Amino acid sequence: MARTARTILQRQLDARRRLWPELTDGLLWIMDKKGWVALPRLMPLMLSIMDDLSGKGVPVSRTYLELWARIRVEESFLMLRPDEMAFHAGFEGQRAVRTWRDRMQRLAELGFISVKPGALGDLTYALVYNPYHVIKRAHLAGKVQDKKWAALMMRANEVSAFDIDDIDDQGNLVTESKGETEADSGAKKPENEPLTVESLRKIDISKVRVRRRRRAK
Repeated sequence: MARTARTILQRQLDARRRLWPELTDGLLWIMDKKGWVALPRLMPLMLSIMDDLSGKGVPVSRTYLELWARIRVEESFLMLRPDEMAFHAGFEGQRAVRTWRDRMQRLAELGFISVKPGALGDLTYALVYNPYHVIKRAHLAGKVQDKKWAALMMRANEVSAFDIDDIDDQGNLVTESKGETEADSGAKKPENEPLTVESLRKIDISKVRVRRRRRAK
């Protein structure tokens, strides 16, 4: 397997040298340098699905990506900096922080994150849940476009990302011990995360759109 992987890499490097003969490694960004974060290969598609779930006119993908870029993946937890994070997510002007806060609350409502109050107000701390799990539950609730779900499944299989299988067809997290689920073990469900398919069905996206339009007036 290692020899096969090395052969593929060598072929790719050879092809790159033929296409860009003048290229040097100094012109490229590589993971040996500092300042990077681990990112799922399916993140672009998951961001698209997040915006679909959030509803028209309330995109959350930039806010989520900015949040993800700050976390240590092994912790999935961080203290928030509203003004700075709002600007980095692309929000400017007098309503920048307010808009960012709305997007953060929407991400919490959808179950992608959980937020806690502290010295900086109601959005002081954030915890980022596994996005594969949240999207799987949204799919079970019938809220993910079929074509995007199919694309997600196919690509996940290609890159051996089997997190989707952590959630059973009832929306429960399957633990490692003998296929036990949260319901079987009696484990407490994380706050803000829509662990049941039924809770996702109750989210009325049309009301979110109406509320945003009224606020804009």
